[in-house]
Amino acid sequence: MLTTIILWLVFGALAGWIASIIVGRDGQQGAFGNIIVGIIGAILGGWLVQAFGGSDPNGFSFYSLLVAILGAVILLAIVNLFRRGSARV
Repeated sequence: MLTTIILWLVFGALAGWIASIIVGRDGQQGAFGNIIVGIIGAILGGWLVQAFGGSDPNGFSFYSLLVAILGAVILLAIVNLFRRGSARV
């Protein structure tokens, strides 16, 4: 159980970090932010892949990492849209 939690944290941190590099936010959210973005991104990415007919990304694999990165990039893009919108007000 503890090993699984640690793996989720490391997996989330890696996915969030890679997504932050892709979106151009590297270094702005820190390790904790990367973990949160990566885990939420994995959930979002898994839901989107299944909604569009893709196979279920379960377990810790390269495919799961790609899905998590996809979800995290989408999540960060949405966050950036809201931040830009609130900056104009």
